[in-house]
Parts: sequence; C-alpha cells; structure tokens
Amino acid sequence: MLTRFRAWLLIVLAAVLVANLAPVRAAETTPDAIKARGVLRVGVKYDAPPFGQLDPRTNAVAGFDIDIARAIAKTILGDESKVQLVQVTSANRIPQLQNGNIDLIIATMTITKDRMAQIDFSNVYYRAGQSLLVRANSPVKTSRDLAGRSVCTITGSTPEQTIRRVAPTATVVILESYPECFTALRGGRVDAETTDNVLLFGLQQQDPANFKLTGGQFTFEPYGIGIAKGNAALAAAVNATLARLGTDGSYAKIHAKWLKDPPPSDWRTWYNESPEKAAEQFATQFPTPSPAPH
Repeated sequence: MLTRFRAWLLIVLAAVLVANLAPVRAAETTPDAIKARGVLRVGVKYDAPPFGQLDPRTNAVAGFDIDIARAIAKTILGDESKVQLVQVTSANRIPQLQNGNIDLIIATMTITKDRMAQIDFSNVYYRAGQSLLVRANSPVKTSRDLAGRSVCTITGSTPEQTIRRVAPTATVVILESYPECFTALRGGRVDAETTDNVLLFGLQQQDPANFKLTGGQFTFEPYGIGIAKGNAALAAAVNATLARLGTDGSYAKIHAKWLKDPPPSDWRTWYNESPEKAAEQFATQFPTPSPAPH
C-alpha cells in the first residue's frame, strides 16, 4: 500500500512541476528576456525549401521562414542578424518550444485547434494547400488517380491522414523527410509525393524538366508562428512585425524572392488573420475527428 501511495504522490508532484514550469519557460522567452540574452532563438526547418534549407557548401540556412525570423529579430533587437536558427522537425518543434530551447517556431506549421491547446500562435503569415508532386510523364492528375498507386509523405504530418481520406486505396509510404520522399519518387519507388504545395514546389524546382505539381490544392493550411503559452508580449511583437511587413511592401518582396511570384490576389483576406479564425477554418475542412496537423 505504501509503495502505491508513493507512486501516486510522485505522479501528482510531476504534474504540479510541469504546470509550474510552463509560466517560467514563457517568462524566459519574453521580449525583455530576449533583449537581455541578445539573440532570438528560432526553430526552423533545414529540409523544406523554399521555406528553410541548409546549404551544405556554406552551412547557412536560408528561405522564406528565415527572412520572417530575421524581420522579427530586427523588431525586438534592432538587428536582423541577431538570430539563432535551430533545426527542428515536425515531430520535435512543439516540445522544443515548450522546453524553452527556442523562443519561436517558424517552420511551415499549420494553425490548428489541437496545437492551440499546447502553444500560442501568431496571426497567419502564409496560406498553403496540400497537393501532389509526380514525374512529368505521370498519368496522375488528381488524388483520385492514386487508386492502386503509391504516394509518399512524412511522419507526424497532416498529409498522411488527408491522403488516406481522399485516396483510400492508395499505398501510403511514410518517410522521415520531404527530400527522402523526393528521392523515392525520383527512383521510381513511389508514384507521387504529397504535402503542402509550396514545399512540393521547392522540390520540383530542383528538376523542373522531369517533375510537375498536379491535383490542385485540396486543403487549406494557414501557417502561423509558434509561441509559448501565455507569452502575450512576444505574440504582440511578432504580430506587429507581420503587420509592418504587410504594409511596407516587405512581405511582397519576401514572397517574390522565394516563391518567384507576387502574393496571390486574395492575400490580404488571410494574411494577418487571427489564429482562432484560422484554426476554425482548418477544422471545418474535415469531418470530426480532423487529421493530425503538420
């Protein structure tokens, strides 16, 4: 009986400790704490061009998300170079934020209700949609054409759940990263790759003569910047940066630089949209329960 009581007591104490650590970690990532530290720590992807990619020749990370991170560093620290770019994945980015290892997540992350229960979000800074990448001579034109064929996506992402809904007879191959899926597609081991259209575009640009995007966009994916729960001051600084980028022309320049086109004609209808509204829009696309986000 005593052993059971001790085990129960340890569980209760652990829960209390976790609950008490959350505000402490949020306090460590406020704008004042960042200023005292002198650097903004941002979780970004190293394998998701054109949003974030590591150049092995220079060991530098660059992309759409990185430019947004540098703009926020300029707002808080007055210098866009005062940013530390920490590699994250879809699976570990939220734990990294919750543990206080990073101040922000800017890593092609969709705003969802489930995620908003774990962390806070900025307003929307990009809208994507799931699509398909296939070989140039592929007969696949829509997700319906995947019946009896194989399609690759990554672990811990929305696309796996969504593609199983829209192509229930397809063979879904799960790998660790988008480049691994692209390698499988190039080698003929799968018939298609699926994730957000803009990420597929970055891969397609590596070999545009032999690969194409198809299937249109069959989801609404509002990207937001992840912020620790309760960190209202940092959220305000991030949203102020997004508002400035939208009004002074910087956002349009970032978009054209990395996506090779100006923002779409309707971009002002979703840019800087509240995370609550964006999460609701994402949720209403799918029957309950909604798929796990990416």
